[in-house]
Amino acid sequence: MISLYTKNLEGVWYGVAHQGEKIFATTFASSEKRALQGLLRSIPFNVQFQHSKEASAFAGRVLKALKNVYEGKSVSQNFSLVTEHLSSYTRIILEITRRIPLGYVSSYGAIAKAVGGSPRAVGGVMASNPFAPIVPCHRVVSSDFTLGGYGGGYGEGLKVKLAFLKREKQGYTSNREISVNDKKLQVFPVELVLKRVEKGKC
Repeated sequence: MISLYTKNLEGVWYGVAHQGEKIFATTFASSEKRALQGLLRSIPFNVQFQHSKEASAFAGRVLKALKNVYEGKSVSQNFSLVTEHLSSYTRIILEITRRIPLGYVSSYGAIAKAVGGSPRAVGGVMASNPFAPIVPCHRVVSSDFTLGGYGGGYGEGLKVKLAFLKREKQGYTSNREISVNDKKLQVFPVELVLKRVEKGKC
């Protein structure tokens, strides 16, 4: 039985769908209804679930981590994410995206270069990310450092993405290369995106 738990923390609704200490989905939203909808979209079909009114100790830790990510803080705890029901391509994209460090971004094209496929295919995975913001899809932007998309489209989603990146700037100046298994991914200081936005070319 999967347990769904949501809670309002300082004006933002956070949610987690979990079984024991395995996470099936996480989300954040402006209302409890939207948070629950986000969780339900992401859990596997034909699996029983219940909406829990009381948080387990584990759910409490997850929600605290979600809040920290939302506020631009680093999270050291490495939660176990359930991905067996997802395609192998989706799994590797989510895993490499999860490793993009705080203060950095990568691009749809850079991820596609690292794992194969096309930037558009990477964008499709980002749009359906079941583990936002633990898997930080907000740190994936266009190759020209414009924002790209967020939350399945443009509009308010881009405002949320930009706010994330503003909170996450760390003053880094150099690009990095990170390793995930045998893959190499180029990442870039978030300031490059923010400068692009300041010039009105978001």
